Amino acid sequence: MAVRSAVIIGGGITGALTARELSLAGWKVTVLEAKHVGAGSSSRTAAGIRQQFSTPATVRGMRYSVGWYRRFTEEIEDGTCPIIQNGYLFLHEAPARWASALAVVAVQRAAGLAEVEALEGEELWRRFPWVDRERCIGGTFCPTDGFLLPHLVYNEGMRRARALGAEVVQSAPVLSAERTGDRVTAVHTPKGVFEADLFLDCTNAWSRRTGRILGAVELPVDPLKRYLWFLARGGSMTAETLGTLPLTIAPTGVYCRPENAESLLIGKLHATPPEVAFTYEDQDRVEPEFAPTSGTDAVPWALWAELAEFLPAVGEFDGFSAVTSGFYGTTPDHNPFLDYDPEIRNLIRLVGFSGHGVMFGPFTAWVARHLAEAGKRIATVPLDGHDLDVSNFHIGRTYDSHEQLVI
Repeated sequence: MAVRSAVIIGGGITGALTARELSLAGWKVTVLEAKHVGAGSSSRTAAGIRQQFSTPATVRGMRYSVGWYRRFTEEIEDGTCPIIQNGYLFLHEAPARWASALAVVAVQRAAGLAEVEALEGEELWRRFPWVDRERCIGGTFCPTDGFLLPHLVYNEGMRRARALGAEVVQSAPVLSAERTGDRVTAVHTPKGVFEADLFLDCTNAWSRRTGRILGAVELPVDPLKRYLWFLARGGSMTAETLGTLPLTIAPTGVYCRPENAESLLIGKLHATPPEVAFTYEDQDRVEPEFAPTSGTDAVPWALWAELAEFLPAVGEFDGFSAVTSGFYGTTPDHNPFLDYDPEIRNLIRLVGFSGHGVMFGPFTAWVARHLAEAGKRIATVPLDGHDLDVSNFHIGRTYDSHEQLVI
């Protein structure tokens, strides 16, 4: 049997883990990265990983990802575990929202997430005494959620892919493509021409321009700028408490998690137009209104005060130490596209993660492997002894299953 070849475009976490998965399946894999491994959103992420979603297929997929990341420790050279399972805590103050949250918990439990908890009143405050008693009436908590070490994931993912025979070519942006009928036969880069049987788009926020180069369908993946800020610990919260804090989402949407025992990462979605022509340099461009150094009227100061309304001890912290930024590749329903392109028979699109690409990584790679083996769109993938419906991730869907839990 002839060896099948695949070219993966994009060297972030999606590209790295997909390269590893296809290499394990016997494919001859080449990864093309425009800059260097991890140069895009993968190195600028809050890196949360959770199973608390409102879409059952996503709950099941993220359960797979959590287990996969724990097992991946065995493949990491120094044995460092890439997942820190401090949990995810969604706080609520409005009775109507709390009732909706309880309904979502029922969906999650039905999808196999038995460990998710709904905590009310004294039970919430006993477990998490740093939560303001006057503002919050309840919270949903899953102890197996948490956050990841993204540099470890993409670097070790690529190292493992190379060990399995994959070639990783950096400084190799795809400039043009050769096509025969409805198939791509080769792509051109400054590092040469690369032919393959199968091509995979793992460029996420760059996917619109990748699609144009390849002659693919233009997918509704909008590049949206996102910021993360870091607060230095101070006041009454101990280093031990900060280090074990779950990723916590306040009712207003501002969220935080420990970067380490001395630093707290905070962030929040904000309304912003798509930046379809953004550059790599734009990833690190901090607009004045989002810079902590712009003064107390700037966005991060308002978010700090907002967070302190629900976590009073955070209001005692020493101040901002850093800011980072990057782009989400966002879809209308906040679910990704994991499917063959309708126009190009040998192109798989793995894009549109809407801020969830790191946590989706192992599941995405698993779906990609089954797509590659099938050679066409698939309705289900085998997962933990069952067939999982993946139609929520098809291209051309109606966006009826809108993910509700987005931060």
